[in-house]
Amino acid sequence: MPRFIIERNFAEELELAAWEEGNDRIERINDEEGVKWIFSFLSADKRKTYCLYEASDADAIRRAAARANIPADVITMVDEVNPAMFA
Repeated sequence: MPRFIIERNFAEELELAAWEEGNDRIERINDEEGVKWIFSFLSADKRKTYCLYEASDADAIRRAAARANIPADVITMVDEVNPAMFA
């Protein structure tokens, strides 16, 4: 399954407690769109996330984000590279 990094920019600081409340809804939407959230990084100012997802294509991520009312400002298809590959 292709992997993507999604950069999300928020107008205000993210409250992780608020994300917990809406997480079930987001997971349901992602399931319906065939999108899997793997993990995210939160910037120090708490206004930007970088999320790793698996999806068939970038459009599936855009649809899921629009339905969940969360930004998906930059979507980049990526391949994994790790140190073990060079050992």
